[in-house]
Amino acid sequence: MDLLSAIILGIVEGITEFLPISSTGHLILASHILGIPQDTFTRTFEVAIQSGAILAVAIIYMEKLMRDIEIWKRIITAFIPTAVLGFLLYRTIKSLFSPIIVSIMLILWGVIFIVVEKFLYDESRAKVKNVDDINYRQAFIIGLFQSLAMIPGTSRSGSTIIGGMLMGLSRKTATEFTFLLAVPTMFAATGYDLVKNMHAFASQNWLNLAVGFAVSFVFAYMSVRWLLNYVSTNSFVPFGIYRIILGLIFLLFFL
Repeated sequence: MDLLSAIILGIVEGITEFLPISSTGHLILASHILGIPQDTFTRTFEVAIQSGAILAVAIIYMEKLMRDIEIWKRIITAFIPTAVLGFLLYRTIKSLFSPIIVSIMLILWGVIFIVVEKFLYDESRAKVKNVDDINYRQAFIIGLFQSLAMIPGTSRSGSTIIGGMLMGLSRKTATEFTFLLAVPTMFAATGYDLVKNMHAFASQNWLNLAVGFAVSFVFAYMSVRWLLNYVSTNSFVPFGIYRIILGLIFLLFFL
């Protein structure tokens, strides 16, 4: 992987990490287009640059995360399912990183987004308008939805947002809680992967990782700000349509 490829992947990661369109799917597609082999380093790089996106969320929500112990209790409650399943199924999860699986999940969750928005959700009836009002039961169930995103192509933010909406959260509240939940989830995933695959990094690899991290941070910061404004007045149907189209492109491209 050269420096330009690291920059491109950092941009892709930063833009797509918090949008419900699967950053993993976009990174796999971008890697194939750039001719980057999906070896141990590449897969670890794609996970590790998520730390730049984590930092963006941490800065945006710094005051809340520093002062609100109650929200941390709910975040940890929601994090438990992913933490346990991720640890137990680490090898199985890694074996699922293939373009075909990503394609199927992109299309499947695209359909789910459209069905939920059109038939199962009504913003005017959402009872939870603030992340402070999320109870522990809702947090845990949202965490179960997040654990579904261990299957590549699902989208961590996408599955978590859907879980929140089905639990009675407004779109913006579900989106904000998804951002907050990303902090322990992505930090744990990144740290665990780096420790497990430290041997894959040479001096040039560390430079690529640093550049990917910085670029990911900048674009994730802009992406989070944009999505918060978007969900205030719009539904997720366009994301569902985009996922279906991208999934079909994946199938045509890789088959």
